[in-house]
Amino acid sequence: MLPAMTESETMRVFRESGALLEGHFVLRSGLHSRHYFQCALALQQMPVVERLGAALASRVRHLGAVTVIAPAMGGLVIGQEVARQLRLRFIFVEKEEGRLVLRRGFRIDPGEKVLVVEDVITQGGRVRETLDIVRAHGGNPMGVAMVVDRSGGGVDLGVPMFSLLKLNVETFAPDRLPPDLAALPATKPGSK
Repeated sequence: MLPAMTESETMRVFRESGALLEGHFVLRSGLHSRHYFQCALALQQMPVVERLGAALASRVRHLGAVTVIAPAMGGLVIGQEVARQLRLRFIFVEKEEGRLVLRRGFRIDPGEKVLVVEDVITQGGRVRETLDIVRAHGGNPMGVAMVVDRSGGGVDLGVPMFSLLKLNVETFAPDRLPPDLAALPATKPGSK
């Protein structure tokens, strides 16, 4: 069994892998930020994936989920690893015509206890969509686990939330950018 990870150890993984970016970023939500967590960079080494997955799994084991579901793309790697660590079934939702949907023959049985796993959240939009899909199929969402909670715990998804790193990262509406951020060219490194 791998030792638990502290927030500082999780942050070190992001810094050492180059996954914590600084500059001017447009997030999936449309908000702007000085910081961006490119989780794919942190999750490219399987020993890191295993360690982060074990740390998340230890926080959610008590929920009694039987299935892990993740929104594609960001949640796929860590979601599958959490499911592997817990010895659970793993499924995912993916975009179709701009919305997340359950495809590929995946099913959720009525009353099935489901854990949602995501890499990073700011406002939780994709996680909310995933929770809605679980409920629409009769599933019982037990909680949400994520590597990074950029909201500092400020997002309420209506289920228990578990994260390895909880930060209150400043975000700005496009029409309310501070001068230093407005002076930098904006990039959109995440999935569209």
